Amino acid sequence: MRIILLGFGVVGQSFLRLLNLRYNELASVYGLRPRIVAIVDKRGAAINERGLDTEKMLKIKKEMGSVSKAPDNGFPNLSAEEVIKKTEAEMVIEVTPTDIVNGEPGLTHIEASIKSGKHVITTNKGPLALALPALMDLADYNGVYLRFSGTVGGGIPILDLGRKCLTGDRIISIRGILNGTTNYILTEMHEKNIEFNEALRMAQELGYAEKDPSLDVDGFDTACKLVIMANWIMGKKVILKDVKINGIRHITLKDLIDADKNGYTIKLIGSINEGLEVKPKEISKRDVLCVHGTLNAVTFVSEFAGEETIIGRGAGGMETASAILRDLIDIKANLSTKF
Repeated sequence: MRIILLGFGVVGQSFLRLLNLRYNELASVYGLRPRIVAIVDKRGAAINERGLDTEKMLKIKKEMGSVSKAPDNGFPNLSAEEVIKKTEAEMVIEVTPTDIVNGEPGLTHIEASIKSGKHVITTNKGPLALALPALMDLADYNGVYLRFSGTVGGGIPILDLGRKCLTGDRIISIRGILNGTTNYILTEMHEKNIEFNEALRMAQELGYAEKDPSLDVDGFDTACKLVIMANWIMGKKVILKDVKINGIRHITLKDLIDADKNGYTIKLIGSINEGLEVKPKEISKRDVLCVHGTLNAVTFVSEFAGEETIIGRGAGGMETASAILRDLIDIKANLSTKF
């Protein structure tokens, strides 16, 4: 399978490393022989339709800053759209940064890839939060697969559990902690008796929070994930503007101390019931969702099985790369059943 990789930051590089580690297993167990024919970063692209040397691409990126500087295969300033149109491939993996204002450049990349008949795997929440129903329809119309396991929970198979493992049941509602950064901040505030700004500073120093942390602390990251879950798992046709969103900036140490007196703590909870909502809520410290640090936890409430909860690390380069690989294997399996 020939693959175009759009985006070569932490996730893109982690995916190549994971591919190198598991290549023989992918071939022997799944009959999958991925070949990276193009990589695009901010400065250009590297292209070889016979397959790029992935170890070499990782080295060039580290030492020279861009794959476009590859001596034999580099194309400075070549855009992703040009690569999608001109490069023969069956698959596009889109891992550019999230933008929730207009979804770009990921939205254009995904649409162009689908329209050119290429399957798409993305970890980019922005385009999905703004236009997932339309993108799913576009993929169906063009007869290609669109997968995005890594957008919710990183390496935790949250989307797979909800859509595949609970197929025989009817999911009534979903609630959970879907953002590790806010969970870390609230945990530190509670355990170390510090205010929000101090906990945020610690999260930024450790790399859990961005310099501009608004996507996390104002609840938008969680909201994006709710939109994806609602569409993919529950069949709702919703986008980001359908979510009621409140973040954690206003939570004080006093709020946490007061909650603690009654055996509760405060967590940023995303929920899907009649509507979609993100807000800080008091939950019992005995609640299965009361996980600490950067952990994520999601509870599915279904008609017959009741409550089922999945917990794990929701972020990280290799964790997210493992979700991409899971999607790749899934698409390969689906394609095999067609013939």
